[in-house]
Amino acid sequence: MAGAAPTTAFGQAVIGPPGSGKTTYCLGMSEFLRALGRRVAVVNLDPANEGLPYECAVDVGELVGLGDVMDALRLGPNGGLLYCMEYLEANLDWLRAKLDPLRGHYFLFDCPGQVELCTHHGALRSIFSQMAQWDLRLTAVHLVDSHYCTDPAKFISVLCTSLATMLHVELPHVNLLSKMDLIEHYGKLAFNLDYYTEVLDLSYLLDHLASDPFFCHYRQLNEKLVQLIEDYSLVSFIPLNIQDKESIQRVLQAVDKANGYCFGAQEQRSLEAMMSAAMGADFHFSSTLGIQEKYLAPSDQSVEQEAMQL
Repeated sequence: MAGAAPTTAFGQAVIGPPGSGKTTYCLGMSEFLRALGRRVAVVNLDPANEGLPYECAVDVGELVGLGDVMDALRLGPNGGLLYCMEYLEANLDWLRAKLDPLRGHYFLFDCPGQVELCTHHGALRSIFSQMAQWDLRLTAVHLVDSHYCTDPAKFISVLCTSLATMLHVELPHVNLLSKMDLIEHYGKLAFNLDYYTEVLDLSYLLDHLASDPFFCHYRQLNEKLVQLIEDYSLVSFIPLNIQDKESIQRVLQAVDKANGYCFGAQEQRSLEAMMSAAMGADFHFSSTLGIQEKYLAPSDQSVEQEAMQL
């Protein structure tokens, strides 16, 4: 029917450990998307989030509160948060009633930071799976603090966690190294940044660990972990500086490619204008559509035919 609202919706499930910058990412990405002309709805799925810096379209705190759960069931923060997610899983009709009026928006889901939810607990994965049944195409955006790159042991741990998350969540996946603007304050990197983003030959990290008196006793274990990561060959990272428009643009392109989102001409023009202003110079972001229009223009068809004959 003409004029009907689109049935397919797109969005991002923003996940990652506590302190990785998920809420800041949702704020920065929502502002960037609105500047491109997208209608954005930010959904807070973390009942522990307080004082949200962004305009929240849906807040899980209206359904269940972490403080109430901890008081009533005498649970700690982690156990209480797991219960909240299970409660949301059991009341998905509430979530759908909140999301249905927002059809036509691009969704950003600010998810809880408990690692268990993304590595082995089933509630969050079940929620994402149900959203797929509602024709909501999500990309999991997994944020990891870039300071882990300065410690080989922590970086291997992050790789294992990222791999477990990718396999468990079962969504198109983009890994980000967040807070890249602060990485110089964490210490000097042992290798170039490309080594960490592309996850190149990890045997070099093993050599660094072998020089540590503590980790030298666990070399065989570290070798097996590195071999596991390399055998799957799934983990790579995109560096993110949320203050840099070019950095956000690269992330958005990867996310849109992962979930199949296709943007229109108006957003393309907004992107060109934004990037031109950000760079302080003329900036031309060529598109496939523009190239096709150029070479298929009537004035160029004769030239194309002559080229074909040659």
